[in-house]
Amino acid sequence: MRIKILVDSTSDIRADWLEKYDADMVPLKVIWSDGTSEDDERDPKALMNFYEKLKVSPEIPKTSQPTVFEFLQKYRNAEQGGYEGVVVITLSSKMSGTLNAAKTAAKESRIPVEVFDTKLASSINALVVRRARELADSGMNPKEIVERLRQEREQKSFQALFYVSDFNFLVKGGRVSKFQGFIGAMLKIKVGLWINYEGEMVPFDKARGKTRAFDLLIERAGKEIPFGTSVRLAMIHSDAENEARELLERLKEKYHVLESSFHMTGKVITTHVGPGMCGFGIENVS
Repeated sequence: MRIKILVDSTSDIRADWLEKYDADMVPLKVIWSDGTSEDDERDPKALMNFYEKLKVSPEIPKTSQPTVFEFLQKYRNAEQGGYEGVVVITLSSKMSGTLNAAKTAAKESRIPVEVFDTKLASSINALVVRRARELADSGMNPKEIVERLRQEREQKSFQALFYVSDFNFLVKGGRVSKFQGFIGAMLKIKVGLWINYEGEMVPFDKARGKTRAFDLLIERAGKEIPFGTSVRLAMIHSDAENEARELLERLKEKYHVLESSFHMTGKVITTHVGPGMCGFGIENVS
């Protein structure tokens, strides 16, 4: 069965991965205060320009999810391209209505569409895309693929951890409490965040400086996926590539890293976490 993998842009998936894993992307949008909007995208130069624009902007833009029509167009494109089914990978339904839009559009599709709520976001979902393609290549149909992904999610095989350098972006976006944001701003600290099993972004610790920030992320990862486990890593950053590379080397001291890759946060994720974010998606493949 020929299956198209579809993913929303908050996966922060690289353009070459879309081609490699025969996937397509549905972009979310950022909307500036003057009413202009931009599609989330994967061009590195455009993302660097966005980071710089965000740093100097007095107001952060709002973000919006894809429409039902945009998903339906992707399903029809897949059908016209000769695909017999679609698997849709979305960010956590606790963070966006993207999942609901995908499901609503699926009711109008003429080929089977299965939608998977990862209960996660950012680069870990790029690893979920890779895993979905692996399952499709093994001969599974869309329903079987999503059921296997659901089992692996419940087995805690996928985790996302990162730190932010400017906690105020999360506060302004309504993702965490203002009290926590006040402390983060005053102390100029890095705040560690974890996406929990309900799909919510949870601050779990804070640190001064990148070295301690690395430590707190690695310590938290070890509580979810034991050290020594064989893993795949998708390093993620917003204008902090050197930190992401240092963090990878630290992770290699704790895990058997089978594969690693580097990803830049897209416009939507960066709008919420701010420039200077660094972290990783980790997949347990033991």
